[in-house]
Order: sequence, then C-alpha cells, then structure tokens
Amino acid sequence: MIHSLFIVNNSGDVFLEKHWRSVVSRSVCDYFLDAQRNSPYDVPPVISTPHFYLITVQRKGISFVAACKQEVPPLFVIEFLHRVADTFEDYFSDCSESIIKENYVVVYELLDEMLDNGFPLATESNILKELIKPPNILRTIANTVTGKSKIQQEVMINRYSVSTTLPLGQLSAIPWRRSGVRYTNNEAYFDVIEEVDAIIDKSGSTVFAEIQGYIDCCIKLSGMPDLTLSFMNPRLFDDVSFHPCVRFKRWEAERLLSFIPPDGNFRLMSYHISSQSVAAIPVYIRHNFSIKTGEQGRLDLTVGTRTVMGRSVDKVKLELAMPKCVLNCILTPNQGKYAFDSVTKILTWEVGRIDVTNLPNIRGTVSITPGSPNLDSNPTINVQFTISQMAVSGLKVNRLDMYGEKYKPFKGVKYITKAGKFQVRM
Repeated sequence: MIHSLFIVNNSGDVFLEKHWRSVVSRSVCDYFLDAQRNSPYDVPPVISTPHFYLITVQRKGISFVAACKQEVPPLFVIEFLHRVADTFEDYFSDCSESIIKENYVVVYELLDEMLDNGFPLATESNILKELIKPPNILRTIANTVTGKSKIQQEVMINRYSVSTTLPLGQLSAIPWRRSGVRYTNNEAYFDVIEEVDAIIDKSGSTVFAEIQGYIDCCIKLSGMPDLTLSFMNPRLFDDVSFHPCVRFKRWEAERLLSFIPPDGNFRLMSYHISSQSVAAIPVYIRHNFSIKTGEQGRLDLTVGTRTVMGRSVDKVKLELAMPKCVLNCILTPNQGKYAFDSVTKILTWEVGRIDVTNLPNIRGTVSITPGSPNLDSNPTINVQFTISQMAVSGLKVNRLDMYGEKYKPFKGVKYITKAGKFQVRM
C-alpha cells in the first residue's frame, strides 16, 4: 500500500525517509513542494505524479508525504499518517523536527512496527509501548553524565528498547488494551471539546456555521472494565467517527457508547453538528473600517458575547489581514495589546477575557499609501476564543456505567468550546 514515507520540514528539506517495498527517490517530493509553493495554505491531500500517488498530511510545521504506487483509499492512508503523528506525540510529547531528529532510532523502530511491507500492522499505543519502550529520561541523563557517544546511545536504545516477546494484547480480540493493568486510583475522565466554524457577514448575520467536536479520554482503570457512556441528547449528531473499541451496532440501536477502553489517553469519538442544530454564535464583533482616497483610515472594533450561559469567554484573539495600501496602525485598546506587522500587513489584537460590563474596544487611525484608491473590499477578521465548561451545541453526557469490575472509579466530564475557522467579514 505505502511504498515510502518522507517527512519534510518548512524549508522543503526531507529530514527523514523510510522505505518498505522499494527505495523511492526523494525527488518525488518535488511535486509536493511545487503544490505547496503554489498554494501554501491549501495543499491538495492527494497529488498524482507520473509513477506515484502522493498522499500528504501537515502537522505542526512538518509534512508527512506517503508515496503509493497503486491506487489506495486516500482516507485510509491519511488516517494512518495522522496515527503516526499522534504516536510521535505520545512517545516524545511533541511532533516537531527537532524532537524527531533527537529520536531517530526510536522513530524508525516505530515505523517498522506500525507498517509491515507497506500495510498497517500495530497502530495502537498500548501495543507499541509493549513492543518499543518510550525514551527514558533517566537513561538519557545517565548517558550525558557518563559521556557516552551518540552511536553508543543508539546501540543501547536498540538493545534495550525493543521487546523480545510479542505483546499478549496483539493476539487477543481486544488488541487496543494491554493485559494486566493495575492502578491504585482508578479514574475515567472525559473532555468534550467543540470547535465552532462560522462565517459572519458584515451585517452580523450567520452565513455558515457548524460544529466539529471530539471526546478525548484519560482512562486509568484496573483489569478489563466494560464501559457504557450515554448522552442526554444523542440525536444532535449528524456524523460520527469512533475509536475501534466502540461497539458500533449498539450505537446504531440504542445511541449509547459501549466499549472496553484502551489504557491511558485516546480519542473516543469525533462528531459533526450541522448549522441547523447550532444554537447561538457565542461571540459577536461590531466593526467600522473606512478608508477614503488620500486620507487616513479609521478602525473601530468592539467584541461582545451572546448566549454563553454565564460562562466567561477567554483567550480571545483577533487577526485582521489589512489591505496592502496600509502602512501603519495607530490604535488605542481599552483591553489587551495589539501588534501590526508592516510586512505581512497582519493586525493582531490579543484581547484575553471578555468583560461583559466593559466590552473590549480598539479604535484609532490607519495610515495608508498616498494616492491609494478607495477599497473594493474590506478585510476579514479571524477570531479565536475559548469557553470553559460549556458545549455550545448543548450536548451533555448523561452517565457512565462500568461492568466487569467491582471497584468504583473516579469519574469526570469537562466541556470546552473553541473557535475553529471563525471568520467575520467587515
């Protein structure tokens, strides 16, 4: 399925490559780099070349490029590439160029186990950690103190980090959960996170709105617990994607999640809610922006909240892509701080928390190039925000039941609403 994998940095350099079936020249990445130069913010996920299909994923400033010789289901490969990036984050706490370079040997061992002759084999974190031990901080410190060379360290990693026995979970009907799990404190915590994608026109009306949500779990339970999670309003979901542990037939029949969970952190489900089900857009912006020929422009922005059920709106940040004719912005905010990049023409206003008794406002003058004509179109505002303990869709977890074990675990649910692609047209 996958012949080769290339990991490319922001500069267009291939800093890691792995081949399974045959060696593919890294020059094939030139097709990806050409597409990235032509459209840096909208690179096609599938690029057809004379001899290969390139399937790409971007994560945290680096790109994963898979070269496939035959036609394959693109979503299957895209999901695998995301799983590779998630595994790196789980092992090394980050998925950046520097982190991958520091752990080259472990990275190659992981890729060997995750893909067999180009086909996915072991992709569950629990199984991988039994096969390949995560980097040990104490061992790294010891190597540094004793002055062992990089080559000696890599030999030691190869010798001690790869297990000589096959994990029991890989042969069971529940490959995502390792056997013999024991905890002193048994806990099950769920994070319901929703991202609001919206386009608001200049009059304040909603042109487009939808919610992308997901439920992340931190499960630390002893033994082999069988969990059932139910919702107050499960009919809200338009489209859902589950972790393999979820019993899909029971979801279809009863609209509840029944599963034996993996051990540790994992994403239980992702879901989509269309605009028909979206309640109110939680944030609004009153704006006034004008530029006349040969004169300074004026900018006035005010940020407010709508229905947030008494919750505070935090981490508010506005970004405006100003017209090319703008030279500088001289503004006065009553809250937060702003910055204007004269090269990219991006105006950034970091608001922070919205105080409903004194709404955040920024106003002032905009210097423009002499002789510039009136604007044909105004800039758009990209908005970021976070609302804790609130799911804007109204989704609520009803209860969590556990079967198969006799202890009572600690349980908790946290709700977070964030801005996804939230855009206001001026």
